[in-house]
Amino acid sequence: MKIYIEDLKFQCIIGILDFERTTLQDVTLNITINYEHEEQFINYADVVNSVKFTMIEKKFLLIEDALDELSKTLQKEFSRINTLYLKITKPSILPDCKVSVSNTYNF
Repeated sequence: MKIYIEDLKFQCIIGILDFERTTLQDVTLNITINYEHEEQFINYADVVNSVKFTMIEKKFLLIEDALDELSKTLQKEFSRINTLYLKITKPSILPDCKVSVSNTYNF
């Protein structure tokens, strides 16, 4: 079974620049979860809440660190996950483009 969470948008502190440490900025996340569905399911609302909570609370310096921490958190909370794809986009950090980092995690 696959869950797609597309274009999850919220604001958090993320980045290494001085203004990024003090000003909330927009982020967009795309998540794909592959899992075994055998009489149990993964509640996508719980996934969204976990991701938002982690990102807002941790105030990551690097997108890469956020991806790694999210993968650990989601695997711990939802042990049925086999493969996890995460993509974090900062749509407003540069005036002429969006910047994203992604990774796929196999458990």
